[in-house]
Amino acid sequence: MDGDPRSALASLAEEVRAADRAVALTGAGVSAASGIPTFRGDDGVWGDQFDPAAFHVDRSRRDPAGFWSDRLELHETMYAADPEPNDAHRALARLEREGSLDAVVTQNTDGLHARAGSTTVELHGNARRVVCTGCGETVDAAPVRERTRSGELPPRCGACDGPLKPDVVLFGERLPPAAFAEAREFAREADVVLAVGSSLTVEPAASLATAGDGTLAVVNFDPTPYDDRAEYVFREDLTDVLPELLARVGTAEDG
Repeated sequence: MDGDPRSALASLAEEVRAADRAVALTGAGVSAASGIPTFRGDDGVWGDQFDPAAFHVDRSRRDPAGFWSDRLELHETMYAADPEPNDAHRALARLEREGSLDAVVTQNTDGLHARAGSTTVELHGNARRVVCTGCGETVDAAPVRERTRSGELPPRCGACDGPLKPDVVLFGERLPPAAFAEAREFAREADVVLAVGSSLTVEPAASLATAGDGTLAVVNFDPTPYDDRAEYVFREDLTDVLPELLARVGTAEDG
């Protein structure tokens, strides 16, 4: 939408308030404000810092010790700032608590949306867990990382001695079918989709932006392939836009 961003935000707030169902689709830009580096772009970790091929599922099977060594280094780079939910996470959670948002569908694996209080569909898993490739048991990742720091490469399952892997979608793996089906249902039924902090370039997650007939609002500094299909595009800081949207939705309800 061209014109005054504040007028556009007021119009979007009216649509969110009137919607029977609304969903947020979020990407790495939301967590960047918490100090977590993005994967792509000028400051992304893929490229000079880390080779994506090192985190392919085939490598985790072929060279599990090397994979886990690199994974630990990646984790410590990504989470060095000991991140907490930021104003964008909190605004989305508050929209849900007040009945204006049904869920957050996220490509992020940091768990910050859930910590903020959102109902969350995690398309790419959660880095706070690890899963046994043998028996499927999931456990907290923090103690496992401590074991890898102490030289247990690769770490193994305490139940069946199978090799553990991060409970995230690695390169070469498909999205979890149940999570994607749930996310697609939310997106199809939504009257408003808020695509926030995502480049909308990674498929099939990006296709959720237009899975239904609802109004699409994009909040992202950089252009996305879906901008020409969006009714609203905001090239502004999402930690400003989402709290203001929350305030405007509340004002519309009061008025």
